[in-house]
Amino acid sequence: MICSNHIYSLLLLERNMSSDNQWSADEEEGQLSRLLRKSRDSPFVPVGIAGFMTVVSYGLYKLKYRKDQKMSIHLIHMRVAAQGFVVGAVTLGVLYSMYKDYVRPRFFSGSKK
Repeated sequence: MICSNHIYSLLLLERNMSSDNQWSADEEEGQLSRLLRKSRDSPFVPVGIAGFMTVVSYGLYKLKYRKDQKMSIHLIHMRVAAQGFVVGAVTLGVLYSMYKDYVRPRFFSGSKK
């Protein structure tokens, strides 16, 4: 049986023998800094997360005043609304990415004829 210290030393040796000899920032990156970096890369991720949390919070608040509606029906409506918001945010993110990568460089390039 191989002890964990031996495996760790082998992994360190493998890292030191890599071609670039640099540590990856992924191991030292915290969850908050990772979320901030990903939100800079794709700005609709925090919009989707905020919308999801808003819909779920509102649904839980309205849970108290649902009158004659069954609990399962209320939870299904809440889930569909939250998923719809997230799918909408992802769709807007994809459209924005396509615009940024294909439309803007084509029509707004620096070279004029």
